[in-house]
Amino acid sequence: MGVVDGTVGRTLTMVDVGVFRTPAELDTARRLHQLEQQIEASVVAHRPDVVAVERVFSQHNVSTVMGTAQASGIAMLVAARHGIPVHLHTPSEVKAAVTGSGRADKAQVTAMVTRLLRLTEAPRPADAADALALAICHIWRGGAQNRLQEAIAKAEQATRKAAVR
Repeated sequence: MGVVDGTVGRTLTMVDVGVFRTPAELDTARRLHQLEQQIEASVVAHRPDVVAVERVFSQHNVSTVMGTAQASGIAMLVAARHGIPVHLHTPSEVKAAVTGSGRADKAQVTAMVTRLLRLTEAPRPADAADALALAICHIWRGGAQNRLQEAIAKAEQATRKAAVR
């Protein structure tokens, strides 16, 4: 979980970062419930304007994808419960936004997150840096995507009105 404050063209500030953990010995349902409680507490504490979630994709490791997809679903559910918009970004989109290359490795992403947020040390573990990178990606790209979608919807609405007249 990474919470970043900022807008395009302005300094970014890390508000909070962390990794939610659940005991491995619990069954999946109980682990998801604990995860939901942790995400809920974070949303209540930080009151984000938007929740960005990594779009799950994998060609190989189905069991890892299932767990990640379940966790992503919990994050989206909590956001929806609070009326917070959810936006999905692919891993390569996040890497490209933060480093300039969609093929950047974890070390490059971590280094750029550390630099962009002016941190004195790199966020640990690597998943924490990934969460901050996702937040940065959304701040930088999400707003532009939203404006583009709004412009397209407005143009389509104007076209429908013109066709009805």
